[in-house]
Amino acid sequence: MTANSTPRDTTGLLTDPYPTCAALREEGPVHRITGPDGNPAWLVTRYEDVRRALADPRLSLDKSNGLPGNYRGFSLPPALDANLLNMDPPDHTRVRRLVVKAFTAGRVEAMRAPVRRLADGLLDAMESVGRADLIADYAGPLPIAVICDLLGVPHSDRQDFLAWSDALITPDPNRPEQAKEAIGSMLRFYTGLIAAKREEPGDDLLSAVIAVRDDGEGGPGGTDRLSEDELTSLAFLLLFAGYENVVHLIGNSVSGLLDRPELLRALREKPDGIPAVIEEFARYDGSSPLSIRRFPLEDIEIGGVTVPAGETVLLSIASANRDPRHFEEPDHFNPHVVRSGHLAFGHGIHYCLGAPLARMEVEVALEALLSRFPGVRLDVSKEELRWRPSIRARGLISLPIAW
Repeated sequence: MTANSTPRDTTGLLTDPYPTCAALREEGPVHRITGPDGNPAWLVTRYEDVRRALADPRLSLDKSNGLPGNYRGFSLPPALDANLLNMDPPDHTRVRRLVVKAFTAGRVEAMRAPVRRLADGLLDAMESVGRADLIADYAGPLPIAVICDLLGVPHSDRQDFLAWSDALITPDPNRPEQAKEAIGSMLRFYTGLIAAKREEPGDDLLSAVIAVRDDGEGGPGGTDRLSEDELTSLAFLLLFAGYENVVHLIGNSVSGLLDRPELLRALREKPDGIPAVIEEFARYDGSSPLSIRRFPLEDIEIGGVTVPAGETVLLSIASANRDPRHFEEPDHFNPHVVRSGHLAFGHGIHYCLGAPLARMEVEVALEALLSRFPGVRLDVSKEELRWRPSIRARGLISLPIAW
């Protein structure tokens, strides 16, 4: 069958996403909507359809397979656009293989102590004041420091990167040129960083990837050799994604805990319950409401609806993770129930490369915060909290706390 071809009004996805998702999900599995850029897209809402589509090779991430006039997402220069979020196999397989070893469970666990030292240092700076903005003072700087240490980014550049990332995540409607300026600044930054690493390699992931790019496995022209654009784009994606997803999950988790004082007290007494709480927050109020857009390589049926080749498909992770067809009482937050199969980190070959690192960072962030400030509380009314106006990122603009 076909869905209504008139795009639906989905402003509720910005202002109050979960009731809007529930209404769309119950009305039908697939909806024609207007994307953030004003162009049409197809929104998939139910768990089984979303999970199946995430692993469907007929749904391409390569924007060259999309029709003109459909939603495409970020507009980036080629040197930043040749990243894993725009690739299908075999290029996706080739590039991902170069960095996957940096995110194995063993390597991530070895980073736990250094991440805790970073968290403690940020809390040291906050402690004497008695109040703070958790996002600006803790949830934001921590993942930036972690991923910058992993890639070997100098300390002097990290504050600039925060500003550029925020300009891309939540563009100022009164300054439409801001996002374009941020992209230009990022491109210059990555180009300069890669040149510096070539001149003076370090013991970091970016230096290792540069060596692979310049030498290639098996010598020049080896099968794992990267183009220069792929190298720059990979650095961009690791820094940007490593920041955006973690800062929002820390903020959303702390906000949710402050709204549940009994759970907060239980975690202070038994912090070994934190991993299960993080997993449930990832499902219940995760940082990525939508997967990266996809383009059918042929006319494809999703949930009984025919979507034409080349049109944009958006998979609603937020809706799927609260689908009562798969999860019992999905709108009830309950970390004591194992809800297997949530899609907060994706599914299939595009499953989030940094998921183990993200989980560890959020776990350390919560452990350190609750240990240092057992009396942490919200410093404004809940109604005053402001969420970023974005359908692709779910996160707080600020989270004022006191202790």
